[in-house]
Amino acid sequence: MTTDWNSILSNRKNVTAVKKFASGGSSGREFYASFANTSTGGNVRSLLRTHGVDGARMLAKKALSRRETV
Repeated sequence: MTTDWNSILSNRKNVTAVKKFASGGSSGREFYASFANTSTGGNVRSLLRTHGVDGARMLAKKALSRRETV
């Protein structure tokens, strides 16, 4: 399964949460908690379960760098 980064990065609140996670400012649990009970919560949960926290953090940095300046 691929991660739908467009939906994860769909609004400013989500982008802020991803930036904080990518920079190491939040843990995997805090990252998932910011998306819990939302339509993108499943994508974030799958990302963390598939790649682990370190892999998800690397992919988050990559997704942000491809969409904007980090």
